[in-house]
Amino acid sequence: MRVDLGTGLLDEARYLPSPNCDDRPFGSAIDLIVIHGISLPPGQFGGPWIDALFTNALDRAAHPYFQTLDGLRVSAHLLIRRDGELTQYLPFHRRAWHAGASEYAGRSCCNDFSIGIELEGADQIPYADGQYPRLAAVIRAVRAVYPAITANRLTGHADIAPGRKTDPGPAFDWERLRRLLEEVP
Repeated sequence: MRVDLGTGLLDEARYLPSPNCDDRPFGSAIDLIVIHGISLPPGQFGGPWIDALFTNALDRAAHPYFQTLDGLRVSAHLLIRRDGELTQYLPFHRRAWHAGASEYAGRSCCNDFSIGIELEGADQIPYADGQYPRLAAVIRAVRAVYPAITANRLTGHADIAPGRKTDPGPAFDWERLRRLLEEVP
């Protein structure tokens, strides 16, 4: 697996462009990965809803919960589904709208300098076994292009937006991810 530096795309991901992005501020170095958890509707997996949300095509009438998302314009760089399928919504060099009001190590506006990776999951439901090696492979590929993303530059959405966000939640096994990242591929 590798990232094409020219396009900013991961070679093993399906590309589904999101309009919810813009240019990063001039001179912003990409040096953080933010791990998220998402399920639509909450606690349900599969289906077209995440893709629809990130491409502004979510049918608000399809589920009562979707009414609460009316007008929301969000994206992430990448989604890892429970079966390991990868969908990339925008090139890594573009700014995704995934973090919202956020701060990491004294720097605000994490969207400016981070890559957002969504895992299909929920805070209290264990993530699928296959998602962890897939996430580790993605992180290795991203680090090859953005070496400022060191081992201590991986964080969860809850850590950069405490009190506002809870994902990826207590069901996410950070230690398992760290062990996989230490292994030689």
